[in-house]
Amino acid sequence: MSGFRSLSSGLRALQPAAFGADPSGERLARIRRSPHYKDGVFVNPGGPARTRPSGSMLDFAKNFFDKEQRPRRSPVGTVPVHATTLADLAKPPATGLRVTWMGHSSVLAEIDGQRVLFDPVWGERCSPFPFAGPRRLHPVPLPLAALGPVDVVVISHDHYDHLDLPTIKALAGTDTLFAVPLGVGAHLEHWGVSADRLRELDWHEETKVGGLTLTATPARHFCGRGLRNTQHTLWASWVVAGEEHRIYHSGDTGYFDGFKEIGAAHGPFDATMIQIGAYSDFWPKDHTDDTPLPGAWPDIHMSPAQGVQAHLDLQGGSPGGVLLPIHWGTFNLALHAWAEPGEWTKDAAEEAGQAVALPRPGEPFEPAGKLPVEPWWRAVSGPIAHPWRRSRIAEGAAETSRGDLDLAGER
Repeated sequence: MSGFRSLSSGLRALQPAAFGADPSGERLARIRRSPHYKDGVFVNPGGPARTRPSGSMLDFAKNFFDKEQRPRRSPVGTVPVHATTLADLAKPPATGLRVTWMGHSSVLAEIDGQRVLFDPVWGERCSPFPFAGPRRLHPVPLPLAALGPVDVVVISHDHYDHLDLPTIKALAGTDTLFAVPLGVGAHLEHWGVSADRLRELDWHEETKVGGLTLTATPARHFCGRGLRNTQHTLWASWVVAGEEHRIYHSGDTGYFDGFKEIGAAHGPFDATMIQIGAYSDFWPKDHTDDTPLPGAWPDIHMSPAQGVQAHLDLQGGSPGGVLLPIHWGTFNLALHAWAEPGEWTKDAAEEAGQAVALPRPGEPFEPAGKLPVEPWWRAVSGPIAHPWRRSRIAEGAAETSRGDLDLAGER
């Protein structure tokens, strides 16, 4: 038996540091007491979620590595990153709220005199290995050290494109606090963050950081960093409320009724940061019809139309505040064209009458001020399909033909 234990210990020693650590001790005991933890795993609101694409994984792999399709998943030129400087961020926002999308789901929010950094990923790859895994499609807008002091770092869940080892290690050397979902603190402590700087929350729990109230709210997703998914760490969306402003970060999530409940309890919001990328390539042609087709991930990621609807739900059902689309444009994580989420979100928001901010990575904006709305990606993207437009043109032509026939009959 001791030989087996030695072998097991040896295998653990060979694991990359980026795998993090499993919860243990009182942290694990607290996890087991959570009302959202059943039969050894955290469970999603609305029932179990599929965490892998439906259909054949072989077919998915063929599509992912197809030589003809791969080029559309990367820019055809250099992504126009905004050259953010410390000077851009040193002057307080005139309206009390400024938001800077750093790419993917990383966002700096300056709210009511404090600075909140969501899901910071400054690494070159979202992977446990420095030599493999999805690589950035654009550089970070500015070095992490040039970001300036941050009051609190907020993590949505422990996947590599949201929780990045080199970034956390760099931030561990500062005096910032970390707000994380239940169980995620085990990774951070393993990487050098002291326990007294952690605020580890279950859904619906809150913590105070200066004048801000941070609340972990539900999401439909999953967790895991190692070779197996233990479901021992929670995933969350986050509400941050100050004296004057309220913001929301979705993390990763599928669409669910919980957005309405979160909006009723904590909204409306001045700005929401909503995940709209890394969905399946097989969504229906009518982008307002969110019935999933084979190969889709409807349980754990949202389409652009669903992202816009989620924002509306959070606002009580009507347009309001500003939507910032996140989780797109930085890493190649799905089969769709790399800029498609931005293009489709722009269309869906316009149809809904909802204000949407479309900044270049690193471009600060104030939701109450002039919004960046230029579709900057078009200069470095191949053609992006708008399949629902074709279907509507066809429907319009059919209606015209039927009208001509009716008129002919009358004549």
